[in-house]
Order: sequence, then structure tokens, then C-alpha cells
Amino acid sequence: MTERRNPATENLDSMGALEIVSVMNREDAVVPRRIRRALPQIAKAVDLIAEGFVRGGRLIYVGTGTSGRIGALDASECPPTFGTSPEKVQFLIAGGEEALTHATEASEDSADLGRRDMARMRPGKRDVIVGLAASGFTPYTISALQYAKSKGAATVGIACNRGSQLGKVADISIEVEVGPEVLTGSSRLKAGTAQKLICNMLTTAAMARVGYVSSNLMVNLILKNQKLEQRGIAILETLAEVDQVTAIQTLQKAGMKLPVALVMLKANVSRAEAARRLGKSKGNVREAIKG
Repeated sequence: MTERRNPATENLDSMGALEIVSVMNREDAVVPRRIRRALPQIAKAVDLIAEGFVRGGRLIYVGTGTSGRIGALDASECPPTFGTSPEKVQFLIAGGEEALTHATEASEDSADLGRRDMARMRPGKRDVIVGLAASGFTPYTISALQYAKSKGAATVGIACNRGSQLGKVADISIEVEVGPEVLTGSSRLKAGTAQKLICNMLTTAAMARVGYVSSNLMVNLILKNQKLEQRGIAILETLAEVDQVTAIQTLQKAGMKLPVALVMLKANVSRAEAARRLGKSKGNVREAIKG
């Protein structure tokens, strides 16, 4: 399906700009509707990832080309968003980090390379490996998932074709058939959008499940610049129901660590006690406040 021609865009080269963007907009609107059908499978994957996090495991994305870059994007945004270490959510892309900016499509055909690259990640029973492949038949990604599974890791496959080989290999198969692309075979379009939306769900929902957010606020945010400091102060004012001066003073006492400051205010404890509670709860702010 991802390689078929789209009848709605056979005259793409003779369309005006407004026509092109209008038909692209109509095609893009298909994506969330198709994802809705896969929500039960996505939810199962979320629970699997959250359970892995609680046990000290990792989420590792693996893919090639656009799919690999989407995994890399989601992984790289987790530390600043959720305050996690770079080791908690990682990515593996065929061709290595150079492939993030330079196309290395030939590497996606190598099953041996997929196994070797995954072996270097040393997947284990606490880890969850998420394979991304628009077609669902990419040898590199399939072999990487097979290797991880042989070492006891849980596996999830995300593809945009039904009955994919990736889905057959994975413990949980998420297959979202978005139909032919506006530009035939260009899976960076609808297929790429579908994969990004699903990755957004996996990490955001899993982090919420393990308590790395409070309400709908980023309470594990790392305050690295002025904008983020202001956001952190606003979060403290909202959740702890304190004024701005109190929020700033508590943040300073907490060494500018937002979750520590929040536990200090909500549980009325010292910095040391707040840090101890967070350590015991493995970063779960809600549980740390409860004590």
C-alpha cells in the first residue's frame, strides 16, 4: 500500500500551489482516523514500556531512513521534556548517526547489520524495543527486533501496511494503513506522520504512567534557560498553590531542580527528604509527595 500510486494526485505536476497543499491536507487528515483503529494496540505498548521503565529498563527505537530519524527525534526529546537520562530512551538507526543528516538507504537491506547494531545495545529482559518501518518489511529493522527478542526483550512493531513481516515478529503489532502517499512511495509523508504521532503517544503516555508528569505539567523539566525557568516557576505556583516569590525561593533551595522543589512544597519537607523520596519512588513525583 505504501508503494501504490494515489489516484487523487496523478496530476500533481500540473497543479497550482493551493491545489497541491489542499490535496496534501485532505490526505493528511486520513492519518489520525486510521490511528484511532490501532489505539488498543498502542495502549498495550504503552503499558509494556511503562512496566519496563519501572523495572529500570530502556525504550530503544530502531529503524532506517525516515523511520529511524523519527525514532531518533522522539528519543532525543525525552531528556529535556521528562528529565530522563539519555540512556532511558535511545535510538538505533541504520548507518549510524551520520544517517540522521545523510541518506544511507542501502544499509536498510542488511539483516546482518541490524543484528550487529542491536547486539551492541545489549538488549535484555527489562528493555522494550520498538521497530519502525513504513513498509513493515525492512530487513535491518526486522533482524534487529528478532535479535532483541532472542535476548528476552519485549518488542513492538510499527508499520503502515497490514500483515507486515515486522508485525509478525513483534510481540505487539501496531499497523496503521494510511494509504498511498501524495508523492508515490514518499513515506516521509503520511506514513512518517503516523509513526511520529504514535511515538508521541508511546513516550508521553508511558512517562505519565510512571509519574514523570503531574496533572498535565512537565514536573521533571530541566530548567536550562530563562524560558524554562519561568515555566518551572509557573508549574510550582499552579501545583503547590504558592506565590511567585515562594516558588522562586524554593527552586533556589532545591538547587533549581523542579521535582525536588515541588515535593518540598507539597509534602512540606526539606530538600534532603524530598530527594530521598524521589530516589525511593524512582522519580515518580506523585508517589514521592505521598511519601
